[in-house]
Amino acid sequence: MSEPNGKEIQMDAGNLYREETITDMKAGTLRKLVPVTAEGADDPSREAIFTAVTQVMTPGGVLPLSGEVHGAKTLAEAIEGFPAAIKQALSDLREEMEAMQRERASQIVVPGRDGGPQAPPDLLSR
Repeated sequence: MSEPNGKEIQMDAGNLYREETITDMKAGTLRKLVPVTAEGADDPSREAIFTAVTQVMTPGGVLPLSGEVHGAKTLAEAIEGFPAAIKQALSDLREEMEAMQRERASQIVVPGRDGGPQAPPDLLSR
């Protein structure tokens, strides 16, 4: 497979992970990325990465949330860090949404431009 600019897409053989999924079937899922070598053997020189994943209900529907469980080295530590990771993911999402709202509110609206309000037809004929 090649990109439109002609360069081949390459995997980084020095940064490979095997994914394991752990769930309690209630609150969410923990994803454990286990570092592996290019031969597929566990790579003890690198740390595993734990990610917390859940869904929250919003007025617009179900919203997936995920965030890294920082500092977790074991499954028990990842379970303990699950709530903080999800709270941080929710906080990051709120900040991003507020920034988008501020950016949108600060845009100058010019009638007739894409995305802005259109002038009423009777004003165009005057």
